Amino acid sequence: MYGSPTVSPVTADLWASEPLPPKFPSSINFFALSHAPPPAVIDIATNTHGILFLENRSNKLIIKKSNKNDAINIIGQPHSKSIENENEWIYIERIFVKGEYHKLGKHVLKSSNVLLLEFDKYGILIDKNFFDKSDLNKIAFSNDATDNDLSKKSFIEGLFSSLKAKMYGKK
Repeated sequence: MYGSPTVSPVTADLWASEPLPPKFPSSINFFALSHAPPPAVIDIATNTHGILFLENRSNKLIIKKSNKNDAINIIGQPHSKSIENENEWIYIERIFVKGEYHKLGKHVLKSSNVLLLEFDKYGILIDKNFFDKSDLNKIAFSNDATDNDLSKKSFIEGLFSSLKAKMYGKK
């Protein structure tokens, strides 16, 4: 019996009538069993990130008819919004599966989907783009590196950290 969201009082009475080990009250065991998720859900929950069934949910949104409220009701809050345009919403779905024996059981990316929704100034959906794993592999990224001035240490900070490393490094 895996977790059901509602448990009738009859079921609770039946569980209480069953002989259980005397260490714990029956209500604790019943609570633990009634709220345990099924194994399939446990497997999905540990191997996914983002919105499940993103493509199916995105198909329910209709361009020029759906609005922001429809998107929130069907898909949920966006993972991110565009920096330059608050009306561009981004949703993400990633699914990992256990690898084969030759991959030593490491998680392998099964699907990586991104949904980009664009709304007009009135909140009506004007464009919808769905990118799957193969589409994302075609995107070219820049190889240029950005310098991070915040992570650079000042001369004094570098001097003190060097002294600290020498003092406490070898004991």
